[in-house]
Amino acid sequence: MTNLATLLTTSAAQYTSDPAIILDELHMTYGQLDDLSARGAALLKANGIRPGDRVALVLPNVPHMAVLYYAILRAGGIVVPLNPLLTPRELTYHFQDSGCSFVLAWEDMAQASQKAAEEIEGLNVLPISARGTVERLQGVDPDRDVVERQDSDTAVLLYTSGTTGRPKGAELTHHNLLTNAEVSGEVFNLHHGDVMFGGLPFFHVFGQTVALNGVICSGAAVTLLPRFHPGKALEILRRDGVTIFAGVPTMYVALLHQANQDPQAVEGVDLRAGVSGGSPMPVEVMVKFEKVFNTTVFEGYGLSETSPVVCFNQPGNERKPGSIGTAVRGAELRVVDGDDQQVPTNEVGELVVRGQYVMKGYWNKPEATENAMRGGWFHTGDMAREDEDGAFFIVDRKKDMILRGGYNVYPREVEEAIYQFPGVVEAAVLGVPSEKHGEEVGAVVVFESGVLESKGREALTQELDAFVQERVAKYKYPRIYRVTDELPKGPTGKILKRELTLDA
Repeated sequence: MTNLATLLTTSAAQYTSDPAIILDELHMTYGQLDDLSARGAALLKANGIRPGDRVALVLPNVPHMAVLYYAILRAGGIVVPLNPLLTPRELTYHFQDSGCSFVLAWEDMAQASQKAAEEIEGLNVLPISARGTVERLQGVDPDRDVVERQDSDTAVLLYTSGTTGRPKGAELTHHNLLTNAEVSGEVFNLHHGDVMFGGLPFFHVFGQTVALNGVICSGAAVTLLPRFHPGKALEILRRDGVTIFAGVPTMYVALLHQANQDPQAVEGVDLRAGVSGGSPMPVEVMVKFEKVFNTTVFEGYGLSETSPVVCFNQPGNERKPGSIGTAVRGAELRVVDGDDQQVPTNEVGELVVRGQYVMKGYWNKPEATENAMRGGWFHTGDMAREDEDGAFFIVDRKKDMILRGGYNVYPREVEEAIYQFPGVVEAAVLGVPSEKHGEEVGAVVVFESGVLESKGREALTQELDAFVQERVAKYKYPRIYRVTDELPKGPTGKILKRELTLDA
């Protein structure tokens, strides 16, 4: 049988009494998760949900999210996971574009979903509450059948972040997500007894595959943090004996900053490994984190359209800090030029991917699908190079590249230099329109408050400028600096450069 929900039913049969989902004092076993999802499937069927119907999930990382995710799949439906912080206007777009027939929304966010659904005839919203929903499910007779689906049937309609234009729904199939959960378990050596940190939102592909499906597939447990806060995260790492921390680089930065403020907070934390993705991790941050937390960080790569894991620094292989590692089993990667021809070793080009994890296509967008899947390869939009050992290095997003006076400047290289400066917490390098050079290089920097107070913005910026000039070519170093208290971030903690502005 092909159905992503079999990840749960298989593990529940083997690990019935063991914890699957943890949220503070609540410990939900595999047996309980399986039972509640079967009752949820029965409730959905009673409300008319049929195989192939789209059901929107508007929930934070709470146990109900996992229960309902697998309930929709068991009923043969397609999960449409959405960020609970979306506005009613944004929700209306996603509801209409997906053609969803039912919405399950967390109690604090149900009002926005109901307002969004008013514009769509016949669309019902069921508010999900912390206690009431569980009590309601317990009053429903479970439907333990798992609807059989084909490998190529869509399991999840995952909307891209929409950094350019309106978000598109990536159709991820049961085969895409099943196999990627399995390979994630292999890559991270996940096994029964492991506890994964669950601060990555399940409505995002990284958290959904690595911290939910990968965990359930392996018989491990995931401990949830609905909204990331470094102090609370460290408390969870200690309290629940977390063995693997999965996060985006800004989460690692925040934990390091918290540890600097309160060194005792790290005592009792015993991580076997860290897993980083979502955006490139500065090598300086990786080195510091490994030293402070006495662990090893494995960086990798993936996208919504690739389920997501396609490349990783894999335990047991040579780890190359600064690289995204090598292709995982079942994925092929290569670097191509503008004519889609493979470039020589160590030359920069666009990274393209093919294999069993690549999406079926964009929902109801054949032209966008055809453009992204040219020649059978998914074009990522990321600039990369491949070394002689088959390890890949992300240079930068194609759209983020700065063209200064005819020279290509890749922001990540400059950011790496900035992160080496003592007292830097976060940095973002971006292009600024310039009459003289076309684009000028600018940097927005966050310093540790103590360092900033002791030296002052102007003196500190001058020191940073001199520091960076020693480390990058003359045409690459920033001519414009702005110091700020924090950088804007998306729902997964990824820095949003499109929301930053600088004047030449």
